[in-house]
Amino acid sequence: MNAPESLIQGAAWLAETHEVVNVSRELADYDMYSQDRALTEAVRREGAAWAEQDLAAFGRLTGSADYLDLGAQANRYGPELDTHDRFGNRVDLVRFHPAYHTFMKTAIEHGLHSSPWADPKPGAHVARAAHVYLHTQVEAGHGCPIAMTFAAVPSLRSTPALAALWEPKITARHYDPRNVPDSQKAGLTIGMAMTEKQGGSDVRANTTRAYPVGAGGEGQAYELVGHKYFVSAPMCDAFLVLAQAPGGLSCFLVPRWRPDGSKNPLQVLRLKRKMGNVSNASSETELRGALGWMVGEEGRGARTIIEMVAMTRFECMVGSSAGQRAAVAQALHHCSVRSAFGRVLNQQPLMRNVLADLALEQEGSLALTMRIGRALDHRDDPHEDLLVRLCTAVGKYWICKRTPHLVYEAMECIGGSGVMEDSPFPRLFRESPVNAIWEGSGNIQCLDVLRAMQKSPAVVDAYFAEVGKARGANAALDRWVGGLQALLKDPADAEYRARDLVDRMALGIQAALLVQHAPAAVADGFCASRLADGGHRNYGTLPRGVDVGALIERATPRVAAAG
Repeated sequence: MNAPESLIQGAAWLAETHEVVNVSRELADYDMYSQDRALTEAVRREGAAWAEQDLAAFGRLTGSADYLDLGAQANRYGPELDTHDRFGNRVDLVRFHPAYHTFMKTAIEHGLHSSPWADPKPGAHVARAAHVYLHTQVEAGHGCPIAMTFAAVPSLRSTPALAALWEPKITARHYDPRNVPDSQKAGLTIGMAMTEKQGGSDVRANTTRAYPVGAGGEGQAYELVGHKYFVSAPMCDAFLVLAQAPGGLSCFLVPRWRPDGSKNPLQVLRLKRKMGNVSNASSETELRGALGWMVGEEGRGARTIIEMVAMTRFECMVGSSAGQRAAVAQALHHCSVRSAFGRVLNQQPLMRNVLADLALEQEGSLALTMRIGRALDHRDDPHEDLLVRLCTAVGKYWICKRTPHLVYEAMECIGGSGVMEDSPFPRLFRESPVNAIWEGSGNIQCLDVLRAMQKSPAVVDAYFAEVGKARGANAALDRWVGGLQALLKDPADAEYRARDLVDRMALGIQAALLVQHAPAAVADGFCASRLADGGHRNYGTLPRGVDVGALIERATPRVAAAG
């Protein structure tokens, strides 16, 4: 029996529940470099204008929809460990999703692991940092082995014989993920095995032992026995490892394979189950007589490794600045499309306050990061070297610690949809605390700032010389710097007050850089909100008079309209 025509028409009408309107769209298929004004200005200002053509092409790659989707895939399907093959042979093989290998290959082929060492020139560190900043906005986890490979070179150079053997392959732009001896590869990656469960950041509490195979000493062979609680990137070809030699804590280069082609006994016990940084493998590993070569002087392991740590801490600044940009770009994009209560969100006064405040925070982070990049390019200049020694710790502490709150606030701009796992924000949020904890937590950074000031008082002079370049340009900044000088003259309870001091140092140098180089809306807004009334509160509390429209316009990425 046929249904009446009226019922058929009614059923069709009932099926059409709604038309999809007033929703956002993907932030994709845009030029991630050229549409980031703060970044393009920083690259030119800090000496890497020669890299702009390559950065623009790289920005189009990182902003493409297909490449952004690979970032999600690499974190949806995390690494897996095979301790043995199916025949029972010990292999310690970490398997990754193909998307992860794509990021590693792209990073290495573009020199993100080595370009300032392989092709040193003015602006090399700045150009590399800009590439890392773009790539990290897509996927952060692969940055760990890239950063450690990059950072290992200065430490290895403390022992020229080892550097001569290893550096050519470390700096080569060739990615080879196979688990085979380094002699069979054209390019190598380097990991790090520093901490142990009983000590953490206190590496002098390490109990892993290093026994000389022969005479011992710098560049000589040892066998290492012990347990490393956190080994970063266990699929790397070799690792810088801290262990107790007869003469004290020393640094060693320990490859996955011995020179005779047999497997070196670095045995991966398990992969860590991390809340963020999911695409990257981190592990617990036991060294059961693993062969390694001493890097640097015996008993000076912490000193040998300090250059690697300085570089990885700078990498944390770059990575957290990138995470901030990714979050702010998403919030700005969404709020330029979505309407509520009759107006587009980025035209509503309170939301404009929030968005402009987030943009200010991110631009301050980027300005300090890229300034330290320029300092790394000119470490033969005493002022620049002192700036690296002090402000890397200052920046690592402040930028990384500010990131989780910023990412959360940007996620709140999206509303409930931002909490959904098909949004970029859950991954951005889970990633946001990582850099604040790795490579020395906040307290460690603040203690390192105090230590640097006590051991080398010239770093304080360098800091005030740097912020002094903005003297007279902003009254709030001048008062802030004067107050900081007074505080530093009082040594009482310095460790207790360390976080407050470093907070103030970070804000002071960020403000000074923005006052010198950023548009007036950025510089004035930053100083008015961060310095004028004693500090910053929650985001969205900018005072009257800040040009929020200019800040939002400057920071918002542009995507072609759909259809």
